[in-house]
Amino acid sequence: MKKTTIIAASAVALLGFGLAGCSTSADTTASAEASPTCPGGRIRFGILPYEDPERLEPAYQVLAGALSEKLNCPVEVSITEDYAAEVLAMENDQLEIAQFGPLGFVFASQRADAKAMVSFGDADGNPTTYTGGIWVPKDSDIQTIEDLKGRTLALGSPGSTSGDALPMSGLVEAGIEDEVQWDYAGGHPEALLSLVNGTVDAAQINSQTLATAKAEGTFDESRFRQIWKSEPIPNDPITVRGNLPQEFQDAVESALLSLSAEDVEQVGAFLGVDPAGPLIAVDDSTYQPLFDLAELMGLTEKDV
Repeated sequence: MKKTTIIAASAVALLGFGLAGCSTSADTTASAEASPTCPGGRIRFGILPYEDPERLEPAYQVLAGALSEKLNCPVEVSITEDYAAEVLAMENDQLEIAQFGPLGFVFASQRADAKAMVSFGDADGNPTTYTGGIWVPKDSDIQTIEDLKGRTLALGSPGSTSGDALPMSGLVEAGIEDEVQWDYAGGHPEALLSLVNGTVDAAQINSQTLATAKAEGTFDESRFRQIWKSEPIPNDPITVRGNLPQEFQDAVESALLSLSAEDVEQVGAFLGVDPAGPLIAVDDSTYQPLFDLAELMGLTEKDV
């Protein structure tokens, strides 16, 4: 299992980032452990692997460091192996806070009592969204989602909102879910790469992955066409474990909302938020369309 752990304690501790054991003074450690906003002397922050962990790591280092300074508590950020592992970690009280995909949040809410706190806003402080999509080569004879019958389709990962549930719902709506040769590529970038390399007839590419790939020059949009697009999806929530003291939950939410746009802009870029603004408050009701989707599709925790 590939797992990346980031430890961000303070401006001083960040100088030694990446070391397995950053030393702190006894006074600082005792103070943190005694604080109701620092249970057990640390805050463990889970991140779903929606991009290559080596690329996500620097962005979350910045966010974690800023949050650590706000709460005077070390923040350990773990990029989990997959969606299911992140839900299980919070369920087993191994994470205090976590960023889930919208559909992953549905199951984290049900299994781990995860509570949505904040999400990613634009420069004007408005909520941001993204879309799922299915793409084909520009010269393909596939014109609509119905034309995927008998063709190959690369999805992202099991449990992904835009890389699994939404494109599958499109196939179900078209009545061809059993007539498409679909398979998981292992993630959003991998699905895009399978299309670029010509190993599949079509692939799911969400607007976030599309923006990143275009910016990096790894996807020439002029060579491809989008044949299906989902309704807008609210961006990922950062959540807190519901069995933690309310004082802790309130303190973390307040600290997250007080972060500057500069603290979150690197993470926001991966989520298609450009230009980024500060984090904005959300709650469970923000993600009701995803709860409805899970019910409509008959999805359970086994699908994550």
